Amino acid sequence: MAGGGDSTRAILFALGANFAIAVAKGVAAFITGSSAMLAETVHSLADCGNQLLLLLGLRQARRPASTEHPLGYGRAIYFWSFLVAVMLFTIGGMFSVYEGVHKLQHPEPLQQWWWAAGVLVFAIIAEGVSMRACLEEVNKSRGDRSIWRWFRESRQAELVVIFGEDLAALLGLVFALGAVMLSVVTGNPLWDAVGTVMIGVLLIVIAVLVAIEVKSMLIGQSVDPQLEQQLTGWLRARPEVTHLIHVITLQQGNDVVVSVQAVMRETQDVRVLLDDINRVEDELKVAYPAVRWTFFEPDLPKSER
Repeated sequence: MAGGGDSTRAILFALGANFAIAVAKGVAAFITGSSAMLAETVHSLADCGNQLLLLLGLRQARRPASTEHPLGYGRAIYFWSFLVAVMLFTIGGMFSVYEGVHKLQHPEPLQQWWWAAGVLVFAIIAEGVSMRACLEEVNKSRGDRSIWRWFRESRQAELVVIFGEDLAALLGLVFALGAVMLSVVTGNPLWDAVGTVMIGVLLIVIAVLVAIEVKSMLIGQSVDPQLEQQLTGWLRARPEVTHLIHVITLQQGNDVVVSVQAVMRETQDVRVLLDDINRVEDELKVAYPAVRWTFFEPDLPKSER
């Protein structure tokens, strides 16, 4: 994986958890009539579909390069990740807000609230397991960076999406449980509607944040700043390179493109120069397996141009 974490593992954990939770929530929503539970049911079903789309995106991203796509299909995962963010905004967020507003206008008392509470506790536990698996993969990628900094700098779109989904789901479940319990304690069903609106706003905010990050990758973004710094340092330390003029990196899904412009030690003997360039490119790919394509341009010092 581009950032070091196993995205597929995180996606499968999330898919299993959300499917079990969706079934449990649907039963509870039908029995209790809770709008917060209904919103959470739709949210979990949407998440299941989203995770299937991410798995599809990962599969497409592994297709080999072709004449039409000479740099491969790695960026396909960005398209599917962006689509998931849009679905999280519309199906999850907007539907929850709509349902909450509707219940505010037409409040209905909860029936058999203990069903909702029990399912929500189960869902929090299941979602917690999924979130833990996701964080394990995130921690492999982020190193000593904060979660927020990793979120802003990561180039693993699918892992960013799963993290956002899991976080929204866990917080949404807490909101839903709080709304149900407040409705029971106060006897006021409006708290259930307020909880539904809060869930919707939460989903919209997280979906927008995820979409902003994925949009940058979709347009074309350099590699993770930590990796870019390592690549630049590695190239500067090469004995074949006298001066590093410019380095451009581009993240292509799990693969990396590196373009280098440098002053080489050997400038007279063309055969030696080509051997030096080939050696640097080959050893760069060994040191950093994510680097799949390299474009090396030897140049002259400014004084000799």
